[in-house]
Amino acid sequence: MQDKKTFYVTTPIYYVNDVPHIGHAYSTVGADALARFKRMDGYEVYFLTGTDEHGQKIAKTAQEEGITPKELADRVVERFKEAWVKLDITYDRFIRTTDEDHRKTAQAFFKKVMDAGFIYKGQYEGWYCLPDEKFLLDSEVKDGPNGTKTCPDCGRVVERIKEENYFFKMSAFQKQLEKHLADHPDFLQPESRKNELINNFIRPGLADVSITRSAVKWGIPAPVPEETVIYVWFDALINYISALGWPDGNLYKKFWPADVHIIGKDILRFHTTIWPTMLMAAGVPLPKKVFGTGYINKDGKKMSKSLGNVVDPFELAATYGPDALRYYLLREFAFGMDGNYTDEGFQTRFNGDLANDLGNLVSRTLTMVEKYFVGVIPEKSPSLDIEMPGPEQVGETRHLMDRLAFDVALEGHWKLIKDANKYIQTSAPWNLAKDESKKAELQKVIFTLVEVLRVTALRLSPFMPFTAQAIWEQLGFGDKVEKHAFSETEKIGTYSPGQKVKVGVPLFPRIEKKEEGEKAPPTGEGGIEAVQNALKKKLAQHFKSKNLKPDMGWLATSSREYPELLAKGKYGFYVRTPDKKRVIIEIEKEKLMDPRSADTLNETMTAEAEKIMASAG
Repeated sequence: MQDKKTFYVTTPIYYVNDVPHIGHAYSTVGADALARFKRMDGYEVYFLTGTDEHGQKIAKTAQEEGITPKELADRVVERFKEAWVKLDITYDRFIRTTDEDHRKTAQAFFKKVMDAGFIYKGQYEGWYCLPDEKFLLDSEVKDGPNGTKTCPDCGRVVERIKEENYFFKMSAFQKQLEKHLADHPDFLQPESRKNELINNFIRPGLADVSITRSAVKWGIPAPVPEETVIYVWFDALINYISALGWPDGNLYKKFWPADVHIIGKDILRFHTTIWPTMLMAAGVPLPKKVFGTGYINKDGKKMSKSLGNVVDPFELAATYGPDALRYYLLREFAFGMDGNYTDEGFQTRFNGDLANDLGNLVSRTLTMVEKYFVGVIPEKSPSLDIEMPGPEQVGETRHLMDRLAFDVALEGHWKLIKDANKYIQTSAPWNLAKDESKKAELQKVIFTLVEVLRVTALRLSPFMPFTAQAIWEQLGFGDKVEKHAFSETEKIGTYSPGQKVKVGVPLFPRIEKKEEGEKAPPTGEGGIEAVQNALKKKLAQHFKSKNLKPDMGWLATSSREYPELLAKGKYGFYVRTPDKKRVIIEIEKEKLMDPRSADTLNETMTAEAEKIMASAG
């Protein structure tokens, strides 16, 4: 049996001096979507994430809190692990730089580079940014207040330090790194960041870098006679191979070199200068790609605790569901570019893409299967009325996923969803169902829509795993959608004889906008019921003022018209005339879910009910 193709993807290892935030979620959800897609596309995947736990900043914070650095790290690590459970992140290993196997690998790697002649002892005097744990050249620091110097990236005050340290001879790999970048144009992505990195940090000349800290005690001891620890960045970067058991581990032999390191743009320079030259010095192959993601701002401003504009991604996930957050992060922004989060933007995506497009398609389709085929998926049609993804489209999706163009891939998936919603309106299955001679045409329409849902579940599984599985189960499948091959979208699906759908609760109840201080009204079906009751009460009051008390109300779910109207995205309000004739006023579901339509609906329904009563004399 031929071995599977392999794929190795990593996130940054996140620094434990902070709790998980939306930036952490952004890069991790992207890596997870890529890992899930590759598994469905036939690859054996290794997905690595973890935490960076050494350095002066951790030691300082722990001291301020009166605990040890390891106790601080243990506490924060649990928050990251809990966060990734909530977002269903399918990592294969969560590495910690305090893990024993990482410590041994970091020391062995240091020694190998030293034995190769690329580490030497020297005196370091210069600037150090404690928040970012990085050394800075005189030419890099900025003038700050009161004669201070500040970091060009984080803007905080840097300190001047003088230490006897060990240095890595990065300058020896100037030409080799430039040649690698020229020979491997995809090594540094996205393209927009490449020129900046090359022009600012590589072409001006690589400088040797200090890789030990004699003044810091919290870290991995360097394998040298002096009492000193390995510089936190030299230590941290090695995690990508220590997790695989470098140099002789089976995982290392199978998965290295990494297919892609997904990292934040603020640490791109470390991954495209220090890391590749470290590997060159040790004789280790370089990763195939380093991909730098952008920042997510809030309302056009950088998020900060002092401004009070930090978005808690896990509160969003808890309120609206983890898939709503996953979808927003991967669809709203071009992965790799800076993004701007707004509450309005999130609500627009949720109500438009998720509630109106996807949620309504699932609800309407399954309701029609129940209404017209007693819940059984109709027989397979040899052809479909909607253009479904074939080998060409699947190949394009593979290309987009390799480019990490998640937003473009999702846009393509949503086109099919929108086409299916339009198809419901143009095919009007509720009219076909009234004509027995059009039974075969109705069967084809409903089967086509069921197929769209099956394909959509497969396509969305890497991005929205909870939603994809919910759709899959509502279609009557009993296994896991993620265990299926992505290529199954290329052909018409096979269903068990008599396979029945299971209509579930709405996948994405709409977000209802509320005024400041106002309690949010119930959303989804609960919200619709509240609006229906309010409208009925107003109509009753209107007729009471005319000394009338007509029999009226919303159609019950058991009424024969209810499923047909719901399939058209409508609800029915009946008014019974004095001669006992029942007349139905059709109301669009979307309007019932939009609080802005309340006054208009009241006026419309009052006018329609007046006409109905008047026509009966």
